[in-house]
Amino acid sequence: MNKKCDWHLFVSVIMLASFGLIMIYSASEIWAAYKFNDAFKYVKAQGLFFVVGIFLMLFLSKFDYRFYKKKANLILLGSFLLLALVLIPGIGKIRNGSRSWFGVGSFGIQPSEFAKIGLIIYVSKYLSNNQKSLREIIKGVFPLLGVIAIFFLLIMLEPDFGTAIVIVLTLVCVIFVSGVKLSFFVKVGCAGLLGIVALIIAAPYRVARILSFINPWSDPLGSGYQIIQSLYAIGPGGLLGQGFLESRQKSFYLPEPQTDFIFSIISEEFGFLGVLIVTGFFLFIFYRCINIALKCDNLFGKYLAFGLSFGLIIQALLNLMVVVSVIPVTGVTLPFLSYGGSSLLVSMASVGIILNISRNDNK
Repeated sequence: MNKKCDWHLFVSVIMLASFGLIMIYSASEIWAAYKFNDAFKYVKAQGLFFVVGIFLMLFLSKFDYRFYKKKANLILLGSFLLLALVLIPGIGKIRNGSRSWFGVGSFGIQPSEFAKIGLIIYVSKYLSNNQKSLREIIKGVFPLLGVIAIFFLLIMLEPDFGTAIVIVLTLVCVIFVSGVKLSFFVKVGCAGLLGIVALIIAAPYRVARILSFINPWSDPLGSGYQIIQSLYAIGPGGLLGQGFLESRQKSFYLPEPQTDFIFSIISEEFGFLGVLIVTGFFLFIFYRCINIALKCDNLFGKYLAFGLSFGLIIQALLNLMVVVSVIPVTGVTLPFLSYGGSSLLVSMASVGIILNISRNDNK
């Protein structure tokens, strides 16, 4: 049955992303004016991606999602090649210590963000085509874990620990809703924790992040600096905040506040009320996305909608937990709000695909 687009979801995403543009300007104006002599530098760049994202979301909302199932292997191969190419010196660009970008000048595209959608499409196809064999872990699930592990290692070579964790958690959640035995996830969870501990120990900067998370004041000018400054931004916000453009922490205290820690600036300028409104938008968007997944009759569409929804939910949760110092810094952006063209395009593309699933939820 072909239905109308879920305009409640579409409009909510546009409103949240528009507010993101406003907050990117507020968070970055001082730094952009100092560094580039242009207070609108970041908001102009994000605005371009926002316009492209709107057209992309509209296009994907009308493009039959079942096409992705036919081309899932090709999409996965393309994602693999992009992740491999970005690791080659001279092709991939280094930013903030990670060789994870293609780009010219200040414009960049992060292939790991697009690989996220590619993997979700492939996993959704695999699960919908192999329902019976999923009961046998070695035969049904292990091949899928092998594919996920290859992509995880490629992203870790950049290194981009945050994106890698978001992808793995997202895909594990999709596999979980497919009906794989719970005991399998307990074993995988234990193995995953051991693996994460090993990855943390293997990289000194990750150890420093853990130590700063436990006690940021042990190194207030080093590894604990971002968390301390984030909490300094959140604390004075009160009920109604300091007022738009009145953040103090954006004035060279909180590093690049328009990216991972934009929620801190929102909290400082708009207070608890602003936090409630923003989280309310996120909850509404997530509710609509999950509801579409639950109502979809097509098995591939159901897993695809769940995967894209989980990707947005997990990324948002990880970012918010970092900002309020519940977990160590991961470098994960806040969907629709943080500065970053790749993140915005992938988030809006994800919603576009979900919108199409809502319009074509027949078998």
